[in-house]
Amino acid sequence: MKPKHWLVFILLGTIWSSSFLWIKIAVSEIGPMTLVAFRVLFGLLFAGGAVFIQRVEWPRDRKTWTSFIIIGITSVAIPFFLISWGEQVIDSAVASILNATVPLFTIVIAHLYLHDDKMTAQKVIGLLVGFAGVIVLMSEDMHASQSSLLGQGAVVLASLFYAGSAVYARRTTAHASGLVRGAAPLVSATALMWIVAPIAESPFEIPHLPITWIALLWLGVLGSGLALILNYYLIHEIGPTRATMVTYVFPLGGVILGVLFLNEHLSWQLLAGAVLIISSLVVVNWKKQ
Repeated sequence: MKPKHWLVFILLGTIWSSSFLWIKIAVSEIGPMTLVAFRVLFGLLFAGGAVFIQRVEWPRDRKTWTSFIIIGITSVAIPFFLISWGEQVIDSAVASILNATVPLFTIVIAHLYLHDDKMTAQKVIGLLVGFAGVIVLMSEDMHASQSSLLGQGAVVLASLFYAGSAVYARRTTAHASGLVRGAAPLVSATALMWIVAPIAESPFEIPHLPITWIALLWLGVLGSGLALILNYYLIHEIGPTRATMVTYVFPLGGVILGVLFLNEHLSWQLLAGAVLIISSLVVVNWKKQ
């Protein structure tokens, strides 16, 4: 990857790894659907505002909008809800660790459906090294959450949705503007969640605590609006397999934030997992000069 790709990669990983902490804070007051409804609305306002300020044209053909509607549902609405729902019963650190399974799903799906992102021995080795780091981190944090299998399963299912939609986005939206790629999926996600949430979580409650509003603004403006623009930029620049490896940063940020703000135990697993995860990024992106 080029330096500009690494810069976006690190920024995206930092933003999204902190999202698990803010989700945990928000679901302590409001339901997961309400959380996602406000999150995608704030994300749309930010990303849509960027499109307006830059005077970028929205797509006008039905085929492109159909793709973005599908992406908005499968890459935004559904996985955002699954992770938020799961974090009602599992720790934020555990959710961040489980979400790091995205590249393992992506490498298989991309190999089947993309001609320029095929599985190689180097990628497989790098992904396995990274996943070993995830397992090391998981070995302690998952022990306290063995009774929350449904919550864990929800986060893994969200990872599968992320992987499939990343490959689908690479195939169908390459011709669209970078800003539009981030903003357009939020249109369908926002429409869906504001139809479903008031019905599914009745009575629909507006947050009252200031910390909840801070969490929603963080998750919306940075974790959705800016993050989706950065994410789809990487998907089209370096391919979905490498782009989704940003989820390997999640355990680092998730566990560190858990230690700092939720008084979770700092263990040797964090250091060992960090070394393996960083090593996996080096292996996958290494090119002989």
